[in-house]
Amino acid sequence: MRILVTRPLEDGAEIAARLARMGHEALLAPLLQPHFESGPEPDFSGVQAVLATSANGVRALVRRTARRDLPVFAVGPQTAREASQAGFADVRSADGDAVALAAATADWTTPDRGVLLHVCGAEAPGTLQDGLTARGFSVRRAALYRVQAAETFPPAVARALAEDAVDAALFFSPRSARIFAALAQGQPTRRLIAACISPVTAAALDGLSFAEVRVAAKPNQDALLATIA
Repeated sequence: MRILVTRPLEDGAEIAARLARMGHEALLAPLLQPHFESGPEPDFSGVQAVLATSANGVRALVRRTARRDLPVFAVGPQTAREASQAGFADVRSADGDAVALAAATADWTTPDRGVLLHVCGAEAPGTLQDGLTARGFSVRRAALYRVQAAETFPPAVARALAEDAVDAALFFSPRSARIFAALAQGQPTRRLIAACISPVTAAALDGLSFAEVRVAAKPNQDALLATIA
C-alpha cells in the first residue's frame, strides 16, 4: 500500500523505514512540526520524576540539561525508547495515553516523594496534570517547545491525493487529524483507509468520507502500525 504518514519529519522518516520493511511505500506529509525553544534548565527543585507525553518532550529536555539521573515516566513505548536512548536509566512506559500515564504514575510513586515535572509542548492539553492533581500529586509544567501546524500539503502529497493514488493515511493525534481534514477538503478521500491512534483522533476527521476508519487497539505507534500490517 501507499501510505500517508502525517508525523513530523524526524518521526516520519523512522515510520517510513518500518513501513518499507512491511512492504509498503510511505509518503511523508508532516502536518505538525516541533520548534524547540532555547532557554535555561528547567526547575528541578523537589522533582522526583519527569513526565514525558511525547518523544519531542524528551528531545526538548535533553537540549536544556545534562541531567539523566531522574526517573522518566513515559506515555508509551516510543517516548520511552527516546528517553532510554538519551541516557536515562530508569524509564517506565504506561503503554497508553495521558489518562493511562496518570494511572500508572499513581502505581509507581506517591505524592509525598516530590514534584512531577511534565516536559511538554506549549499546546499540550492539561489532561495529565488534571488526572494527577486529582490524585494528590503536585505537577510542574515545563513547556519546552511549540508545534507549528502545516498550512499546505507537500507538493508530492497534494498530487498523490488529487490523483487518488494513496491507499491509507496514519493519524497520530486529534490535532493532526483536524489539520488533515481542513487541508483535504475537496480531495478524493473515499478510497482511503484512515488509521487512527485513538477514537478521539478518528472523531477529528468528521466531515471526510473514507473507505474505512481503523482505530488502534492501544493509543501508541506500534498498535497503530498494526492496523495496516
